[in-house]
Amino acid sequence: MDLHRSRAGLVIGFFLLPLGFCMVLSGLTGSTLRLIGGLIFGGLVMLAGFAGIVTAMRPFRFHISFEGLTVRTAGLNRLLPWAEIDHLVLYQPPPVLSDKRMPSPLLLLVPAATSALDLPLTHRSPLDDRPCLVLLEVHDVREKTDQVADALARYGGTRFTDHRRLVRQRFDSADFPIEARGYDRAAVDALVQKGREALRSEDLLLHLAAKVRVEHAPVELPLVAHGYDRVQVDAFLRDLSAVLARFEEGEEELG
Repeated sequence: MDLHRSRAGLVIGFFLLPLGFCMVLSGLTGSTLRLIGGLIFGGLVMLAGFAGIVTAMRPFRFHISFEGLTVRTAGLNRLLPWAEIDHLVLYQPPPVLSDKRMPSPLLLLVPAATSALDLPLTHRSPLDDRPCLVLLEVHDVREKTDQVADALARYGGTRFTDHRRLVRQRFDSADFPIEARGYDRAAVDALVQKGREALRSEDLLLHLAAKVRVEHAPVELPLVAHGYDRVQVDAFLRDLSAVLARFEEGEEELG
């Protein structure tokens, strides 16, 4: 299976270049202040457009087969046979509340001990904290994340783990004990279901809305006779909140 680079950067670049040029031209016909503003802001917009086009036009190849991965990206330009790959992990970073879009899923490569890979391993595997390389940001390709995951599972076998599915499975079952006075069971079940739906989605707003509801739940969930154990529900909701989104940029939350 071949992956193809996304055209989004190219489209945005071709939009920004003429926009920036028009801003520069507009500045030339006005006052000195308008001229300076047009040159600065127009130039920046044109620079951003040019950068987007250059990035989109860079040589790219990502072929998944029974032989391994043939890649021209992430500083590599060769076949990575499966023998050089100890593990591949598809990881979805939780969104940051201050961001405006969902972060791209990352394909992380843990090299085998005998691998000739000599690139810096700047990340950590969410499975076992081993050093790994970001091989691909999935939003950079046209194929859907699930399509990429299916191809890696088909050809990579046990060398591939879809960490997103592990996270979802972790929250698929919520068997809370009953106590004399606890959280209303129907309310908790509905809240957990909303969180599960958000985890299965790449919609940023859905993630953020679910996080807000989950975080406020301990003070809003009604208490009833024969309800769910509050301590266990609170712990479950804290874990669910952590994977839905995070507050500060720059945090590493691979586990």
